[in-house]
Amino acid sequence: MRVFVTGGAGFIGSALVRHLVKDVGAEVLNIDKLTYAGNLQSLKVIENAPNYQFLKGDICDQAAMAEAIEGFQPDRIMHLAAESHVDRSITGADAFIQTNVVGTFSLLQAARQYWDKLEGEAKDNFRFLHVSTDEVYGTLGDDGLFEETTPYDPSSPYSASKASSDHLALAWQRTFGLPVVVSNCSNNYGPYHFPEKLIPLVILNALESKPLPIYGKGENIRDWLFVEDHARALHLIASQGRVGEKYNVGGRNERRNIDVVTRICEILDRYHPKGAPHDQLITYVTDRPGHDARYAIDATKLETELGWKAQENFDTGIDKTVVWYLENEWWWRPLRDGVYAGSRLGILNKG
Repeated sequence: MRVFVTGGAGFIGSALVRHLVKDVGAEVLNIDKLTYAGNLQSLKVIENAPNYQFLKGDICDQAAMAEAIEGFQPDRIMHLAAESHVDRSITGADAFIQTNVVGTFSLLQAARQYWDKLEGEAKDNFRFLHVSTDEVYGTLGDDGLFEETTPYDPSSPYSASKASSDHLALAWQRTFGLPVVVSNCSNNYGPYHFPEKLIPLVILNALESKPLPIYGKGENIRDWLFVEDHARALHLIASQGRVGEKYNVGGRNERRNIDVVTRICEILDRYHPKGAPHDQLITYVTDRPGHDARYAIDATKLETELGWKAQENFDTGIDKTVVWYLENEWWWRPLRDGVYAGSRLGILNKG
């Protein structure tokens, strides 16, 4: 099996590539632009594997994508390349529109050009998996879960750009017959997570005795999914998902942000007693604009139709995550020192 992965040097993408190369044994071509969040160090364990190739490329370059696809002759394309940080989208939406909307369009066009030429089983078995987020659905109240049929209601430039790309992907299936499947996931966490996101930011700030910023009152709720569980789900959806369908991927681990941070502090108190109690570093800051109150995924369709089940619950997953950061300073230290030191993002200038 030959798999063309976009964004494979990112957080979720690198987990997927590691899974495909090590566990599945697929031939993988990883295409990544290597923006600030793309990191080839996340692929160090498989960089010399005979079934792995890397190509630096931009999904917005349709001609380059068409050439790469034609040269590699994939059985499937798994599209994860995206700008993904909500805070950055608030003050710099341009990159999100270009990469997430225009880039997805370019990739769909290149994939269609390739697929149109295929014949027989190769044409029948080809799949294009478009990987998206639960944020396209907007916010939930105290009750209920996001289902595949939940209407889209995005709140941020990031989620609006991902909603646009979802619609494009499904439109290319309905109009042109391109065999597209879409997945929408809840918040991921785990090893190799770029330290602008809540969990790695809190871990690393705590290790350096810096404030642990909590937006608003910390009562916003997210459904947390261990990234390696997500990688397994993506392979399953691309392999067995029905063309034209959407599959929600969630960990069934709803937590308030304040509870996530408190749990991290408890784990650090145990494994890294220097600086304990770490919860004394918690600092409440002004909420971000358009901050959705609650996300929660109903993964019943994925679980019943394709037989997927998360292997980690939040307690086991967050413990593994904290320990990984404690043991792998070689990976995160260059990012903290040279790329992003943990400053507040997404603040709107008034005036």
